Amino acid sequence: MLKVSGLDVNIGPTPILRGLALEVPAGTMCGLIGRNGAGKTTFLRAIMGALAAEAGEAMFGHQDLLKIHPHKRAHMGIGFMPEDRRLVPALTAEENILVPVWATGMEDWEDRLAWIYELMPEVAEFRSRGAMELSGGQQKFVAFARALMVGTQLLLLDEPSEGIAPVFAQRMSEIMKSLKDEGESVLVAESNDKHVAGLLDRTFVIERGSIVAG
Repeated sequence: MLKVSGLDVNIGPTPILRGLALEVPAGTMCGLIGRNGAGKTTFLRAIMGALAAEAGEAMFGHQDLLKIHPHKRAHMGIGFMPEDRRLVPALTAEENILVPVWATGMEDWEDRLAWIYELMPEVAEFRSRGAMELSGGQQKFVAFARALMVGTQLLLLDEPSEGIAPVFAQRMSEIMKSLKDEGESVLVAESNDKHVAGLLDRTFVIERGSIVAG
């Protein structure tokens, strides 16, 4: 599904990722575990095209994502949940979930949305509320649902349990368990594997921009 090799990424003059390599086979849930500053977010942003790679490959099926324009990557069925949520304040929860639909011209989105609401009924309950009326945990759920909306092939989650109450973190783990049971392909980045250890098929440990175990 996703096979990354020799990935180098700099931010300005500073090297952040150095020869990073990992693989997420189809139908697996893998973890990218490392302390803050280890390079997890940089890696995910590079895969999505928000940061340019200096070298390496990121094969998604038979295509190298690093050679595909960033705005086209969502069209390939890759969903990304950023750590800081990045919701549009002026939109409702449901409108935020539908942003990738509008951006990609996704067809049959009604069925996908219905599936998400079945998976996350709490989101369906507050779908008409403004994004800024929601708690931090609820906003995380909306960002998760938005990633699911377009992530039909691969889901990239950046710190889904970070900065939310334990009850929300536990619920996030339950949702991820449901995704695993359905055979979704997922890469989740966390500072530790406290909430996801039992779900992971494979764990990659990142330190100073390189994979040191996995």
